[in-house]
Amino acid sequence: MSRRLRAFVGAVAAATAVALVAALARRERAHLRASRAQRNVDVARLGATVGRHYASTAARKIFASTERRIELDRERELKTAEAVADRLGSMKGALMKLGQMASYVDEGLPAPLREALAQLQANAPPMSGELAAEVIERELGRPPHELFAEWDPQPIAAASIGQVHRAVVVDPATGHERAVAVKVQYPGVGEAVAADLRNANLLGLVLQQGFGGLDADEMVQEVKERLIEELDYQLEARNQQLFADFYRGHPFIHVPDVLPEFSGRTVITSELVGGHTWAEMKTWSQHERDMAGETLFRFVFRSLYGLHAFNGDPHPGNYLFHGDGRVTFLDFGLVKHFTADEMATFLSMVRAAAFDHDQREFRRIVEHAGMLRTGCPAADEEIGEYFSQFYESVRHDAPVTWSSEYATRMVRHVFDRTSPIAQYATVPKAFVFIQRINLGLYALLGELRATGNYRRIAEELWPFVAGPPSTPLAEREQPWLTARR
Repeated sequence: MSRRLRAFVGAVAAATAVALVAALARRERAHLRASRAQRNVDVARLGATVGRHYASTAARKIFASTERRIELDRERELKTAEAVADRLGSMKGALMKLGQMASYVDEGLPAPLREALAQLQANAPPMSGELAAEVIERELGRPPHELFAEWDPQPIAAASIGQVHRAVVVDPATGHERAVAVKVQYPGVGEAVAADLRNANLLGLVLQQGFGGLDADEMVQEVKERLIEELDYQLEARNQQLFADFYRGHPFIHVPDVLPEFSGRTVITSELVGGHTWAEMKTWSQHERDMAGETLFRFVFRSLYGLHAFNGDPHPGNYLFHGDGRVTFLDFGLVKHFTADEMATFLSMVRAAAFDHDQREFRRIVEHAGMLRTGCPAADEEIGEYFSQFYESVRHDAPVTWSSEYATRMVRHVFDRTSPIAQYATVPKAFVFIQRINLGLYALLGELRATGNYRRIAEELWPFVAGPPSTPLAEREQPWLTARR
């Protein structure tokens, strides 16, 4: 249960898998209640099963033919997926959601565990069509075959707290048909997540053992609040429509509109969009991957600086790609809204660190923001260097190529508590999801090996610079920006 939260913190800050297994062992030795312990034993068995499959397959492949090696790989993948479905898939609450988050942030995770968690991004076991129809009827007052002109009982996607069905609605004004995606929440998932989060405070005890100056209370509270919000589909619908309205008419960023008359507390209906998956896009030319990466970067920081909000769960399953830099963004269940004061702090940090290169001012800001306790004996330059890795890609006016090694180094840097500065550093509540957003984005750009002058792109987006367009995508964006002014 708290293991789910440890997985999330791993996605936020570091390689959680090791911490999770260790925490499980401690909990078992403490003889926690049988029902709680059993659920955690299931998670431990998953890790052991995945590792066993991986090790045995590797040994058998040594003397196998090429065809046999392919067959063994497939066997391992099926068994890994089975293990995930059996152990995690039957627990539809926070563990599955947090497993998804942990699966793509750090390539330093043990390969078999990372592969198993990656299965959760798209292969969650669905509920039956009949059960989904019951949820819709209970929420919207009529069964789906009466609400929709067409209804497909087979889900087209299944995830941690809900699954998506294809349907068709008829516009009463025009009589035109419109394909829609209907997201239906698993019944009982709210209770499951609530039960898991009741144990979230155990996470703080685990974190404080290895994170010197970390104030875990604020981090745990932020995780709790955001995950509870994700259960509220009415809030998610409002968040999605906020982004859809903001990006309406944008040349390469698209967010589907919500149909409020077919939505409720446990059902969201929005326009259905076709496109290519992350895996498919990764097979495209490097030029296409560069444009896709630039769009992801622009979406993150245009949303952050323009809307003061962003989706706290940036993973590949939330994107559909259309070529030429065009991307559709899905799933707005984990949106974080930032206050004007928080945004002012973020902007002053990036200005001092990456634009003015003012180490003294940067130290003053991070101490005032609560990221660094006063009294740290390190010099201003050392503190600036410690935090500067977050701004490495935008500090200098030159092309950069993102890499998985850089993303992994960033995660490990956050997790490394050997530095004396780390003993004074913490993650205030306002920064939990900023870290999450940054690390998730860096990991994705690293997978793409996206190349570009990200300093110039950032200067376009930084409100204190508002620089001129620096890429073809930026030129395409200018009419949209002009119309918004």
